[in-house]
Amino acid sequence: MSGMIEARGLVKEYAGGVRAVDGVDFSVAEGEIFGFLGPNGAGKSTTISMITTLSTPTSGSVFVDGIDVARDPGAVRKVIGLVPQDLTSDDDLSGRENMLLQADLYGVPRREAKERADELLEMIQLHDAADRLVDTYSGGMRKRLEVIEGLIHRPKVLFLDEPTLGLDVQTRKIIWDHILDMRREHGMTVFLTTHYLEEADFLCDRIAIIDGGRIKIVGTPDELKTSLGGDKVYIETEGVDDICDALSRLSGVRSASRDGRTYKIDTEDGDRTIRDVLSAAADNDWHVVNASLNHPSLTEVFLEYTGKNVRDQMGDSSKEEVRRQNLQSRRRQK
Repeated sequence: MSGMIEARGLVKEYAGGVRAVDGVDFSVAEGEIFGFLGPNGAGKSTTISMITTLSTPTSGSVFVDGIDVARDPGAVRKVIGLVPQDLTSDDDLSGRENMLLQADLYGVPRREAKERADELLEMIQLHDAADRLVDTYSGGMRKRLEVIEGLIHRPKVLFLDEPTLGLDVQTRKIIWDHILDMRREHGMTVFLTTHYLEEADFLCDRIAIIDGGRIKIVGTPDELKTSLGGDKVYIETEGVDDICDALSRLSGVRSASRDGRTYKIDTEDGDRTIRDVLSAAADNDWHVVNASLNHPSLTEVFLEYTGKNVRDQMGDSSKEEVRRQNLQSRRRQK
């Protein structure tokens, strides 16, 4: 196996012939941050469950670090860390005690576990709160603790399922920075799911979009955005004859079309094209009253390949997160 994760023809079928995952193929390189995006019910969680040994594939194969997940799940568990979307730390233990409990589950020697726990708590800015009960932690503190619990045994592959869901921008940025630090310092492979598309754009080397249990496209963030046809420049003119032909002849322009006084220009490099358009307007006395540039975004990519608006999907997830946090709060009050 050439990749750290190799999935080939992966299928998960439930009663009634329902296929949650339908012939999924992808590869994740060692040291890569790989984003796995899709709407709710697309097959993300089911795929992760199969890779992390929590569910058995109906057919197909998965290898992690060259280990067949179906044949030796125990060996796979030793090389992976999993940070689930739901918070799992014990409220009645301190942050440090939760870390040491996690280390015990992975067989990390106690002296080594204490050293690693101190190092990780310091890294994630929780050292001062290490001996407080987790029950007293804020949502952001809990999430940071969950992330480092998944690191205590120094896994080769870390699975992060919505690691920053419901967090404020500042706390999300702290977690982003530490994910990048982990990859840089330890060469760790990271498999990430998120509904925050700017997060995926910022962090991920490559991204796969899944919908209906099938992979729709895989590529770097730039490759995915380019798949929509590149940049678009819009100009609005006044008192100007049709200039589509002239615009089409500019370097890098794929096509130009007109709708009333507005021209849409499809181009390889929008920044260069908008400069060229304004220069040509000055040279030819075109009266341009407005000009704008649109770079394709991952939001547009997501909509193109799934037919769903990620904001709608985020809304569903956020409501569930609020519901879960309210439930936890009521339990703590009892």
